[in-house]
This record gives sequence, structure tokens and C-alpha cells, in this order.
Amino acid sequence: MVDLHGKVALVTGGSRGIGKAVAQRLAKQGAEVVITYVRHRTNANEVVATIEQRGGRCWAIRANLADEESLAAMFEEIRSRYTRLDIVVSNAASGVLKPVEELKSRHWDWAVNINARALLLIAQQAAPLMTKGGRIVAISSIGAVRAVPLYTVVGASKGALESLVRHLAVEFGPRGITVNTVSAGVVETDALKKFPNREEILASARAQTPLGRLTTPEDVANLVLFVCSDLAAMVHGQTLVVDGGYAIYG
Repeated sequence: MVDLHGKVALVTGGSRGIGKAVAQRLAKQGAEVVITYVRHRTNANEVVATIEQRGGRCWAIRANLADEESLAAMFEEIRSRYTRLDIVVSNAASGVLKPVEELKSRHWDWAVNINARALLLIAQQAAPLMTKGGRIVAISSIGAVRAVPLYTVVGASKGALESLVRHLAVEFGPRGITVNTVSAGVVETDALKKFPNREEILASARAQTPLGRLTTPEDVANLVLFVCSDLAAMVHGQTLVVDGGYAIYG
């Protein structure tokens, strides 16, 4: 069993979907978890309540990770409560789904700031708290390396995220901080509801996945847990894919 007792974990976007599953998984293994949310306060409170009902400890902070001042204020709150941070899971993501000719510069800025720049700012704030080493994990998607209809700015931002992880790994490795990406296949979450061709995407993904089912948030959380454990001590600067084999079809 992976024992995370005594460790403090930050999971951004931890109120729903993959972030929720990750927060609950880390808490189940003993970590005290801080989750962030922007709009879904009720969902965040439900996650906190569920974790605490199961004997864990969780705290929710409202933070807009696209806003540098909001992110800095979030870390002020974290530092007021903790003297260390052991795990960071950068999961919060956003973006628009539009044809290329309808995209505006603000769409690009929004996607890149939330999906990539936020990791840079989080890493800068978190690293000084990782005095005994730590784990930084970024959540990405297949759109970082493959073209997905209407996914232009999100896919580009995820590609930037994965590149950033490699560069952070070079700088933080000597400090005992591992940095990796977990890239998920097609996962049925609220985010997928924004796709106009949602049902087509789900049916196609099931048909093309050798293991015969969609990836779940819990599948992603299990891989995150592995990366955060001592079992993955020498896994560094990598993009690990959890998709049931979906991506091997090309």
C-alpha cells in the first residue's frame, strides 16, 4: 500500500471530475488535501465533506488560476496553514471549442494561462515548500499530441504544458522534486459535455480502445497516486498515458 500519511497535497480543480477523483484517492492513502475551485463551491464542499466523513482531512480554497494575484493569494493561505507541501497536482483546465477562424486572441490567452502558465506560477510558489523533495504532476490530454476537432487552443496549451514539465524536471530534479505529466484518454466528465459531438466521441473512443471501455477519473487518479509514491522515485520528466490503449491506433 502507498502510505501518504503526514504529507500535504494540493490538487487544483479538485471539485469535480478528474481532480475530485485525485483528491479522494490521495486522501484515502493518508494525505491531507487542499483543493481549489472557481465557481463550483457546492461541489468543492461536497468533496471536503466526503473526504472528512471517511476520516481524511481536506480544505477547499477558491482561486482563479488565470489570475496571478489570485494564485499568489491562494499560496498565502496555504503558507498560513502549512509549513510544507509534498504533492502538487495541476489539474485545473479550461478553454473554448471553436473552429480556427472563430478564435480570438482572448481565447488563446485564457487557455494558455489556465492550462500552462498556471503550472509555472504554481511550481514557483510550491518549490520552496518542498524542502524534503516532492512530486509535481500535471494533467494533460491526448490533444497535446494529436489533432482533435475544435480543440485548437486547448490542444496547443496542453502541448505547452507537457514541454514545461520537461523543463521544470531539469531544474527541480537536483532538489529532489520529480515533475511528470499524466495524460488521460477520453474520460467522460462534465468537461466533455461542452463538445457538440460528445456522443460520437464517446462511441468512437469505446470502439477504438483495446481494453473495451472508457478511461475513468479513478483510472487517472490511480496513475497519479503511483507517480506520487516512492515506487515512482526514478520516474521524472515523463508523460505517462492512461487510456486503455486508445492512442496506439494513431
